[in-house]
Amino acid sequence: MAEVSTGSSESGATPVRSSRAGSIRVFLLDDHEVVRRGLRELLSDEEDIVVVGEAGRADEAISEIIMLRPDVAVLDARLQEGSGIEVCRHVRSHDPGIACLILTSFDDEDALFTAIMAGAAGYVLKQIRGNALVDAVRQVASGQSLLDPAVTSRVLYRLREGPVEDERLAGLTDQERRILSLIAEGLTNRQIAARMFLAEKTVKNYVSSMLSKLGMESRTQAAVFATKLSS
Repeated sequence: MAEVSTGSSESGATPVRSSRAGSIRVFLLDDHEVVRRGLRELLSDEEDIVVVGEAGRADEAISEIIMLRPDVAVLDARLQEGSGIEVCRHVRSHDPGIACLILTSFDDEDALFTAIMAGAAGYVLKQIRGNALVDAVRQVASGQSLLDPAVTSRVLYRLREGPVEDERLAGLTDQERRILSLIAEGLTNRQIAARMFLAEKTVKNYVSSMLSKLGMESRTQAAVFATKLSS
């Protein structure tokens, strides 16, 4: 059995950096321990694959992946806190050499499109057989792109046709759209005011108007909405 890191983010131990020469180094992100254990056992049984770390939360995964620099990060698309696709975006912006393989239970066209835009090298459904997943890890580690055949045609169609603007944006002014994008970046009203050279009270009024037009109650809802639009 291949060497497995004993340093997962949940244990608090220091991750093991060393691995067998020539092996594919893999990091796992899934918020279900049982799923992570199954993935770890499946991949560690392969002579050419070493699981170097794992996490159950997006924020932990980002810091550990950047530190460990695995060849492949296998990321659950939907987490209770955060998203594997957002982890992919952060990791790829920091180190494009890390291949991200998105693993999900959902045949979700929007998630697949978002994953592609985030720089994912592959996207497979959790219904995939074990040997096929192992092959998928090897393929993305070698620099190939991998998409699940069940959803590839729809994504290619969407890429050709281009994204359709959400109808809820139609009622927003240019200023409100700009503020929405800055909220998605995590900026506060004060920071937005400084960025746009506006009074903080003016920004607050814009935010209230924008939320009303979008039918939303909080900045968090608006941030999630805007993040999906920009993905």
